Amino acid sequence: MAAPSKSSHLTMRITRNPGGWEATLARLRRALADDLFVLHFQPIVSLSDRTVARHEALLRLADGEDGGLVGPNEFLPDAERHGLIGDIDRWVLERVISLLAGHNGAELAAGGVAANISALSVSDPRLAGELERMFDRYGVEPSMLVLEITETAAIPDLARARSFCAAMLELGCEIALDDFGAGYGGLHLLRELPFSYLKIDGGFIRRLPTSRADRLIVAALRELSRGMASETVAECVADRETIAILCEIGVELAQGFELGRPAPLLAAAA
Repeated sequence: MAAPSKSSHLTMRITRNPGGWEATLARLRRALADDLFVLHFQPIVSLSDRTVARHEALLRLADGEDGGLVGPNEFLPDAERHGLIGDIDRWVLERVISLLAGHNGAELAAGGVAANISALSVSDPRLAGELERMFDRYGVEPSMLVLEITETAAIPDLARARSFCAAMLELGCEIALDDFGAGYGGLHLLRELPFSYLKIDGGFIRRLPTSRADRLIVAALRELSRGMASETVAECVADRETIAILCEIGVELAQGFELGRPAPLLAAAA
């Protein structure tokens, strides 16, 4: 759900659970039952005027032992392998929608929130209806939610994924292809899935000031995205020189430590 480059600036435990995957699964089930997951929010900024377009919700796990936070790369792979990722996705989506409905929703950008969704959930035929009911129950406009699908994920049923994306777009949500360029199926997904935003993987963004090849790739992705009537988002923006290059190329949106670090809700709108 989130790459290491998007992790919080707060202290986080990165050590593997010494009890193995069984202990990790027990911990995740307890986290779902006891509401131990935490969302942080990172701004996604419009490069034309430096205003916050929306925030991305990033998942953390509260550590009951020392009060720290565990990054998603430490528990999501086990959740995906052992069948808990769908429940976690639903927790994130409902929490985001409920926050948008409550008084805290005013603290988020007017453009709403982007939330990652796993390949398994994208292929789940039940999820579109569940999301529609969440919007109705909380009284939130679907246009406030952007669903981010990771390009590196192996989507088990592409036809169902295409149907889900089309249903979400028709409902009013937007779709982003996340971490684009990091995997091998990206161009195929561009052809198969409808989308509103193309998020360029941070591996191409970090070296923009020194790599002509990366500048050419980012420029090509920007032109490809424009031709498909979508916008581009640069991930992992770490310095002003990178921002200047992105503006010259014409990338519309960006996120990264130079533009804003992930933070709890109250700090996210500061």
